[in-house]
Amino acid sequence: MEFKTQLSFLKVVFGCFFLLNLFSVDLNAQDLRVEPPNWWVGMEMNDIQLMVHAQDISTYQPELKYDGVEITEVHQADSPNYLFIDLRISKETEAGTFEIKFRKKGTKHLSFDFSLNSREKPAEDYVGFNHEDVVYLITPDRFANGDPKNDVVESLKETSVNRGNDYARHGGDIQGIIDHLDYISDMGFTSIWSSPLLINDMPSSSYHGYAITDFYEVDPRFGDLELYKELSQKASDKGIGLIMDMIANHCGSGHWWMDDLPFSDWLNYQDLYEEGKEVPNSNHKRSTNQDPYASKLDTKIMHEGWFVPTMPDLNQENPFLAKYIIQNSIWWVETLGLHGIRQDTYPYPNKAFMSDWAGAIMKEYPNFNIVGEEWTTDQLLVGYWQQGQNNSDGYESNLRSVMDFPMQMKIVQALNEGNEGWGNGLTKIYEGLANDFYYPRPKDVMIFPDNHDMDRIFTQLNEDVDKTKMALGLILSLPRTPQIYYGTEILMENSDKRGDHGLIRTDFPGGWEGDTQNAFTGKNLTDAQLDFQVFLKAILNFRMTSEAILEGEMLHFAPFDGIYPVFRIHEDEIVAVFLNTDEETKTVDLSRFEELNLDGKRFKNVIEGSRFSWDKELQLKPGFTLYSTRE
Repeated sequence: MEFKTQLSFLKVVFGCFFLLNLFSVDLNAQDLRVEPPNWWVGMEMNDIQLMVHAQDISTYQPELKYDGVEITEVHQADSPNYLFIDLRISKETEAGTFEIKFRKKGTKHLSFDFSLNSREKPAEDYVGFNHEDVVYLITPDRFANGDPKNDVVESLKETSVNRGNDYARHGGDIQGIIDHLDYISDMGFTSIWSSPLLINDMPSSSYHGYAITDFYEVDPRFGDLELYKELSQKASDKGIGLIMDMIANHCGSGHWWMDDLPFSDWLNYQDLYEEGKEVPNSNHKRSTNQDPYASKLDTKIMHEGWFVPTMPDLNQENPFLAKYIIQNSIWWVETLGLHGIRQDTYPYPNKAFMSDWAGAIMKEYPNFNIVGEEWTTDQLLVGYWQQGQNNSDGYESNLRSVMDFPMQMKIVQALNEGNEGWGNGLTKIYEGLANDFYYPRPKDVMIFPDNHDMDRIFTQLNEDVDKTKMALGLILSLPRTPQIYYGTEILMENSDKRGDHGLIRTDFPGGWEGDTQNAFTGKNLTDAQLDFQVFLKAILNFRMTSEAILEGEMLHFAPFDGIYPVFRIHEDEIVAVFLNTDEETKTVDLSRFEELNLDGKRFKNVIEGSRFSWDKELQLKPGFTLYSTRE
């Protein structure tokens, strides 16, 4: 051949080779998604189900070769782009990585490397939070901006940061929490509950985290999976456990599967959604879970109606979705070494599924803990969900902890109403606590002054510092598991716009470079803010080592003359708590408490440091006072 002919021939050959390789690369690089992306050996849950998504994947046949692992069944979905693969992992299987191949006659196979990891610690070492803890609730976007470089991710739908807009993203992130673990620990908090850190790829108001668009991906504006693991580990090194906020009820409307749902019943009211019709919202009648007279219509709309239009309601009666949610929760516990789970909107999903969900997690981790959100002020409805409750319908939730919305309401009402009466004022607290007989374990009930969805406690109490001290002091003295929202320690408020969620979740001062105030250091805080921060820190650190508060019996006396006395008693340690709602110092006749045999015992004022001997009377200042026999 002439040189030009040879050159032309080589161009054709190399061109064909290039095209073949390009075709091969394109085929192998198609969006093959496998969830969960890995698992572990030695788990209680050894039968797992992989959800595989790729174009026309249902026409492929999966296969694998790995000792101790077998495919037991393959399920096709309604969409041709899904396969659900049942894997059985024997107890003798060793950790390692193997290839799952997807074969189709006449095409090049697809493959995915799946890892079975060794567990970092045994199941019994996943110890959940309990009444010895005080949980610090954080909205991460509003706490601290540790890495401004991740504030904007151009590939996502919301690409702006605006601290002047209460509903925009402000830039707080995981690194910001890590940077201030010393502050959290020094204050006396022993657990962190962060609102969700998973990706919310929504066009607006994505900062709160409750419209998840991928249940296995950390939002890159918060960080990544490795940073999330680092937070968990560094917190643990300081004696702080990490509680993950999870949502089984719904996802965000921008979730990746919304354009290609696996089954026709993956969502509730999916037919209306796919036809572009209006989908009914939930009627929020949570009492239908317990109501013996509830209509089928009310029950259906409660459970199947969407929480809001941007949060599609998941159908947990679909067995594939049910398995997906359970595995996802266990995957995160194992991946992060979690200290607990907070489950959002607990009464909204199918309640039989929620029992299965909690049961599967507690079977896997017998010393773990989960708290469920049941936002009702009716103690009967809240107590229904606690494990061990003798429910008339036989329902067992497998849920150890529930949220004490009833007592939160009673404390606020009591302090705002003032002196006690037949059914108002301090009597509401007294009689509310008398109802503890209903809870199987009152200590496991999570009590709080406020949270991310309600007015700040300082606002609820009309910006009265003494009342706020009484609320926080009492909460931290009761046989409960307390939770405190970030910023409560410096009297953050939202009084200008009550009920405004964006303002409730105000930026924590000092979390951003250039902030004029800094709550981490105390810079430019008001005297009232500094005083309250010192007050709360003193109680938190005292509570941490007080056997009387952590393990002691509780005894309270009926309120009198604007005073409510509570005693916690454990062996030789006695803690005496007094609320004085009057504006004047009161002289208290101590003979009222003679059944306690306290005469001559020395008590220390935990906040002020002064001491007195229990004798005939006590001069009691307005507000909250905490005495202890412990030196």
